[in-house]
Amino acid sequence: MDPIFQTNQFLLKRQVFALTGKFRLYDPGGQLVLFSQQKMFKLKEDIRVYSDETKTRELLFIRARQILDFSAAYDIVDSQMGTKIGVLRRQGFKSMLQDEWQVLDPNDQPIGILREDTLLRSLLRRFLLGTFLPQDYDLLIGDSRVADLRQRFNLFRYELDIDCSMDTAQRLDRRLAIAAGILLATVEGRQE
Repeated sequence: MDPIFQTNQFLLKRQVFALTGKFRLYDPGGQLVLFSQQKMFKLKEDIRVYSDETKTRELLFIRARQILDFSAAYDIVDSQMGTKIGVLRRQGFKSMLQDEWQVLDPNDQPIGILREDTLLRSLLRRFLLGTFLPQDYDLLIGDSRVADLRQRFNLFRYELDIDCSMDTAQRLDRRLAIAAGILLATVEGRQE
């Protein structure tokens, strides 16, 4: 596994004016450590994560299982090894009012939940305040919070802090946290 996936904190920035979704992930020192780009003109979501903007070394890919699916499932695969790391599956009807995703292991067994902060805040965000109330997600494995994905307030671009530092037991594969951040930014980009 690439050493960058041992890092506990990332800042994800989504490029605003691009034909396809472009995402850059930075380490706590501000160094670009990962670059991601959606494939153009694909019916199924296909997002690649590279070691840098030259796109010479692909590390991960995120692929939707279905073309259109209200409860979409996304396989997260290690490109170097060709092995599935896990799955993120959006909870369709639950996510209408408050975003919720299931986190599944490589065998599609549930291991955790990625959930938007509170129902009240999510309703305020959807129906009243929009981007003026940034999103905040907790990633739980069992009852333990292992990651926090918190959007920064910024009117001009999408920025998301991915923080796994509370996961001292290393229960969460950092690649799943990164994929979750990219998918949240992708979904948010479509909603805007």
